[in-house]
Amino acid sequence: MTLENFSNQNCGFLFVLSGPSGVGKGTVCRALRVLMPELKYSVSVTTRKPRFGEVEGKNYFFRTKEQFEEMIKEGKFIEWANYLGNYYGTPKEFVKKMLELRKDVLLEIEVKGALQVKSLFKNAVFIFLAPPSITDLGKRMRCRGTENAVLLSKRLGLAVSELQKISLYDYIVINDRVEKAALSIQAIITAEHCRIRDKIE
Repeated sequence: MTLENFSNQNCGFLFVLSGPSGVGKGTVCRALRVLMPELKYSVSVTTRKPRFGEVEGKNYFFRTKEQFEEMIKEGKFIEWANYLGNYYGTPKEFVKKMLELRKDVLLEIEVKGALQVKSLFKNAVFIFLAPPSITDLGKRMRCRGTENAVLLSKRLGLAVSELQKISLYDYIVINDRVEKAALSIQAIITAEHCRIRDKIE
């Protein structure tokens, strides 16, 4: 095998960032996209209500439950999941097109959805964004002010179970500071491009 074989990339890299609700996935992704504007970000589809400041097509594609279920029937998702009563899904067409164009794609999705992607994309890189502690995660959720006490309790309970799945990921990044977490993910992306995947014969 020649040196050129190692530099020839047939398609882009798929990076999957997930972690418990409230850990700051969206905030870290925004910081990462400033550092790496060439990184293609896959916008998810959801049936939950937009939060203050969220923009259609930028943060999410907001759809009704009926519209989402029709998209499921039409096979338009790489993955989808029902998270505490709301659907979330990753559109298939955009991701496939970008990878074929040799562009790196970043998915910011829930843990359940990430595990679906893992079964489909064997070479994808999985990054778990974790809070410094469950106590810290609870404080972040309360400060966000978007959930009532019952929903907050459910989210924290789910977060505990999601943290037990860290061993299924390739990397863990602790989000104690947004800028630091974004730099860590940038380093992971750089390292993956330098990693030798093929055996030299």
